[in-house]
Amino acid sequence: MDDYSQEYPAECPQEEHVYTGEELSGYEDYAPEQPKHPAKKKKKRRRKHYFLRFCIFCALVFGLYAFLNSDFFAVRNFEVTGNQYYTPAQIIEMSGLQSGVNLFFETKTRPARNALLEDPYIRLAEIKRKPKDTIQINIEERREYAGVPYGEQYVLIDREGTVLRVADTEPTLPILGNMTITEMTPGSALQVEQAYLLTDTLSLLQLVEENDIYFKRIDFSTVIVRAYIYDDLYCEGAPANIRDNMASIQKLLQELYQQEITRGVIRVGTDNYLSYSPAY
Repeated sequence: MDDYSQEYPAECPQEEHVYTGEELSGYEDYAPEQPKHPAKKKKKRRRKHYFLRFCIFCALVFGLYAFLNSDFFAVRNFEVTGNQYYTPAQIIEMSGLQSGVNLFFETKTRPARNALLEDPYIRLAEIKRKPKDTIQINIEERREYAGVPYGEQYVLIDREGTVLRVADTEPTLPILGNMTITEMTPGSALQVEQAYLLTDTLSLLQLVEENDIYFKRIDFSTVIVRAYIYDDLYCEGAPANIRDNMASIQKLLQELYQQEITRGVIRVGTDNYLSYSPAY
């Protein structure tokens, strides 16, 4: 064995050296420096200025109100459309609307519309403001469609049977004769004892109008009607039969017109039955 192995035998462990606190105290100054975090800055709160904003808002609202309420928006013009029976001046007067007042704050469109709809001739009414100085009135009128004798007067109705007015003279409309009227309030449906015949006859008149045929008078009896084309030429039959044979009636009337025949009876029955007699 050499000297080294003799001095430090392998089997002999070396003793660990235990450092005292005094020996370690010198190493405290050599501790690594910790990174320093920058101090957080305090955020400054911005002032909301609620009161100032409220004052600006109020000023804007007041300015807008003053502008809309100025004479710049005074009513100066009226536009009336859809009228036939009434003139534009009559429509404006009926509505109660006036010129010279403010378009937004002094023009009441709903009461004006309701006032127009109270008239039997006016079916629909619409009123619009058109800045800066115009009111537009759009209406849809009921049209006089037929007259029903009532004593020496005539009750005028539209195509739906609504009473429009009572006339003192005979109108140039189809006359529905031999009807017993039970109620005739303007703006409401005409009430008659023969309600089913009135309904069928109004439908018949609409179909006749579509086929360019004109009945100047229709007289009722129980279930049969006489529809006069001329004073001495008429169709006789139930309203439903006349309606179903309209094409054949139109063709026959054209033949009679070409022959200048203006008197006689056209009898209309079921199953497309149609006959003409020159005598009553």
